Amino acid sequence: MEEKKFKSGFVALIGRPNVGKSTLMNYLVGQKVAITSNKPQTTRNRISGIYTSDDMQVVFVDTPGIFKPHSKLDDYMDKASLSSLNDVDLVLFMVEPEEIGKGDQYIADLLKEVKVPVFLVINKVDEIHPNKLLTIMDSYHKLEGFKEILPISATQGIGIEDLLATLNKYLPEGPQYYSADQITDRPEYFVVAELIREQILRLTSQEVPHATAVAVDQMNKHQNGKLLIEATIYVERDGQKGIIIGKGGKMLKQVGINSRKEIEDLLGEKVNLRLWVKVQHNWRSDPSFLKQIGYDKKELS
Repeated sequence: MEEKKFKSGFVALIGRPNVGKSTLMNYLVGQKVAITSNKPQTTRNRISGIYTSDDMQVVFVDTPGIFKPHSKLDDYMDKASLSSLNDVDLVLFMVEPEEIGKGDQYIADLLKEVKVPVFLVINKVDEIHPNKLLTIMDSYHKLEGFKEILPISATQGIGIEDLLATLNKYLPEGPQYYSADQITDRPEYFVVAELIREQILRLTSQEVPHATAVAVDQMNKHQNGKLLIEATIYVERDGQKGIIIGKGGKMLKQVGINSRKEIEDLLGEKVNLRLWVKVQHNWRSDPSFLKQIGYDKKELS
């Protein structure tokens, strides 16, 4: 009997903010590795989620959503999105279940320059009538350039088997880059910082979220049988600091409680989480500070 060939490779997830890229990756790897939120621009760094089966390993690169830059951080996010397309095997362009608009047309035009196969993934199909899907698919068929069009729901698991079969068909034969139980190539402290930032996104008002960065200062010491994690939340203005701390420290306490639960689920051990809030004026436009908290130097230059 012929031995089944092992396929492997890197797959970029591209799309406008809040289209469901992180949700799809988390569904595929079976554990949260990228934060999700109902606010746009949730993902800042390229985060790799790793899917492994008996005959395939896919390393998903989750890129920040593409949009018109307004600051040094925004510019970084766009560069991170596009630079990731130069070193992957396949690209998944994810869109909402609606006919093509200006934002998706802009991305589709950028993708025409890409040399690797590009697939259109229409997400959230559970939210529309099946008859509407055909019209949406027709509007994208006119663009050409897509190897296949794949309707899915990243929350319901609809179309995921077809998506994985398509990846297996187009990925090259290759090695297993990571062990079967590894779900991300990011260090744990990075994922921990993202889990804390997710809770800030969920709990605070519209004014604060994207003026917030989280840096894990310590995560290698145990006290009283618990892992001690110390992290600093950076904001741009004093008013934002007040919102995150909350009246009598109530908001910061809730951020800590929610984050600790997520972190304990991720690490599989009890955690003592200590959080501080500091003002770093205009940090999103400060290249040296962005480098300090973990953004890639090449992509900021």
